[in-house]
Amino acid sequence: MFNESNPIYEGESLLKNLQELINKARTTNVPVFFVQHNDEEFISGTHEWEIHSSIIPKEGEIVIQKHTPDSFHETELQEKLKSGQIQNLIVSGNQTEYCIDTTIRRAFSLGYRITLVKDAHRTWDSNILSAQQIIDHHNEVLGNAFVTLKETKKMQFLD
Repeated sequence: MFNESNPIYEGESLLKNLQELINKARTTNVPVFFVQHNDEEFISGTHEWEIHSSIIPKEGEIVIQKHTPDSFHETELQEKLKSGQIQNLIVSGNQTEYCIDTTIRRAFSLGYRITLVKDAHRTWDSNILSAQQIIDHHNEVLGNAFVTLKETKKMQFLD
């Protein structure tokens, strides 16, 4: 996702925000789940597929492998959340208009309470919209119906 030849919009800012969120969660013993996408572009074991070294999972943290934009579809995510009695989700990462949007809508339908960290998800420019327009649009749409929106610096995690 952090390919130098096709950099994601504001990737360094995204990594900084993800690091802050992960550190806050870890210091308050809030479980951190990583969801890793697999397809013809992101092939298991390749550099493009790897989780960035600055946010690498710690031993014992859950890494879910998925093959569609929906992090729940044919994965262990729902099972892992239920077994941990987790009902509140904090969502961040890549790619706003695909994985973030689809996963949030599915989680909402499954009854989860969701916070979207509005400055901790990113994408690339499309043929018709800039990455920032896509992010702003999804924050607006998802924030009106599916999620609570918060900025990274305003996120609080309770033990």
